[in-house]
Amino acid sequence: MYKILVVDDEVAVCDLLKDFLTLKDYEVFTASDGYTAISKAKEVSPHLVLLDIVMPGISGMEVLKEIKKLNSKTGVIMITAVPDQGIITESIDLGAYDYIRKPMDLKHVENVVMLAINNLKIVPIHAILNKKVVQSPL
Repeated sequence: MYKILVVDDEVAVCDLLKDFLTLKDYEVFTASDGYTAISKAKEVSPHLVLLDIVMPGISGMEVLKEIKKLNSKTGVIMITAVPDQGIITESIDLGAYDYIRKPMDLKHVENVVMLAINNLKIVPIHAILNKKVVQSPL
């Protein structure tokens, strides 16, 4: 079962996404601030994080950096009410997979989550080649 961490300072958003994604057979954890998100990510090692960009305290962009330091393979989907193209581009450059706009269309959320999860399953060709090179006798 894939683990998803939902991070948003709006508790109603966390609850909505947790209920929805749990029905889709994901194991879902929530955090309502960036510091709790980083702690929870260390604790549960989520496969995917849905991360609000604008939060009090530590911003979603800073949390994104920390999550990628913990595990660069963790998928991150940014959530935003204000689609600032500069911030969206920066988040993608920092390793975010995609972004979702508020108010959220749950069907769109489901599709983006499924695509991100499927993307996690793809093993980069260089990883396969490196493994074969290491394992093959000379």
